Amino acid sequence: MAVLWQSRAPWVLLNLALLALDLLALAFAFGLAYLGRFKLGLPLLETPSYSGTFYSWIAFWAIPVWVILFGLYGLYDARRVFAGFEEYIRVVNASTTGLVAVVFISFFDPNLLISRGWLVLTWALAILLVSSVRFGARHVLRIVHRHGHLVIPTVIIGANEEGVALGEQLLADSGASARLIGFLDPATPAGSDVVGGLQVLGDFWRIDELVKHQGVRQIVVASSALSRDQLLDLFWNYGQDPDVELRLSSGLYEILTTGVSVREMSSIPLLTPGRVRITGVDAMLKTAIDYLLAATGLVLLSPVMLLIALMVRLDSPGPVLHRRRVLGISGRPFDAFKFRTMRVSAERRQADRPIGFADRRLRFKSKEDPRVTRAGRFLRRTSLDELPQLVNVLRGEMSLVGPRMIAPEEAARYGKWQRNLVTVKPGITGPWQVEGRSDLPYEQRVSLSMHYIRNYTFWLDLRILLRTIFVVLRGRGAY
Repeated sequence: MAVLWQSRAPWVLLNLALLALDLLALAFAFGLAYLGRFKLGLPLLETPSYSGTFYSWIAFWAIPVWVILFGLYGLYDARRVFAGFEEYIRVVNASTTGLVAVVFISFFDPNLLISRGWLVLTWALAILLVSSVRFGARHVLRIVHRHGHLVIPTVIIGANEEGVALGEQLLADSGASARLIGFLDPATPAGSDVVGGLQVLGDFWRIDELVKHQGVRQIVVASSALSRDQLLDLFWNYGQDPDVELRLSSGLYEILTTGVSVREMSSIPLLTPGRVRITGVDAMLKTAIDYLLAATGLVLLSPVMLLIALMVRLDSPGPVLHRRRVLGISGRPFDAFKFRTMRVSAERRQADRPIGFADRRLRFKSKEDPRVTRAGRFLRRTSLDELPQLVNVLRGEMSLVGPRMIAPEEAARYGKWQRNLVTVKPGITGPWQVEGRSDLPYEQRVSLSMHYIRNYTFWLDLRILLRTIFVVLRGRGAY
């Protein structure tokens, strides 16, 4: 039987588990810092040393102070916990405040000289270990969600286009905490199918019954489906309810992939769409990793690339590189480089016998495509044909990890979603690569790219890069 968030008990238990894990991580941080500073003799700032008993006494009162600060920074707040990169930033801020608190308290005793090196090590290890614990707990919880446990009964108000898009996104994320039970809509008859086998459960006003008798604890509102008065009534009824989370969609679901900020103009709060989805520290880390790994890869793999170029040239007449015209960030076209894997006559044959897009997307990646050369089959199976795209990364046109690149003629198939896909650079690898590559239906590749853009974190990039290595070695879906 699935365990649902129908009461406070599951959240209290989860908070207690997080508290225990944080205490354990902080105890390890304090202990490892002592070993590193005084037992391993790391050359950090020198101060008079004290015994292990002295530093154990500091840890005895400092760790509870840090945990209290974690609570003040919202690390045990049900509405803010497991928020990805934002949560790790709060861990850094809380740990920094904890460090300052220890230094401040030590000022009351002029004879109390705490090793500055120990303090720095404790601070760094606390951030590392607590963040790692939170990262691990987050992924364990997602696995629990996939099995239907500890999920929040959720209803979407609005079965219009916006409501359907919201439902599709929630249903596509199997590890999400929300368990969608249906829709409410004032303009659609009860029992009407909406998406994923879910139906309209009734009119807008039936929400009270669902909250009281079916344990709904999360209301997602497609604001374009309700009038202003209905939205205000919903807010007055549930906006301050401690047992129900009210979440309002902006009504601009298609353009807010880039994120928004709320700014006041003449005391009016207004939403300002961001120009790109990846900003701030995320953008700096992503750019640094892109240039560092791409440059290193080109240097280390240059002998391999020379051998591949020779193999392509000897296998069939024609250029070594193939230039594919694709759309980059903001929709600017550029040439993506690949080692040529097809005969030169392939494009001419395509022009002589044009086929529809639906057929082309199925036939162009078939396992027995006669246009692919012998060397090309090997390069595709091993993904070595994509190595020249490291040059695109250094030119700032691509990223190591990103959404699937699309051709200009392909963009029309995306309709209103195409602008979302060009808010970030296309990637050499991405979620479609690690989830099945060419074995995936076309629509699922698009869905994975959209999910990546909306849920981007630096850690997601690292995970995809690591998974790509194993996927390439297996060769699954590569042809």
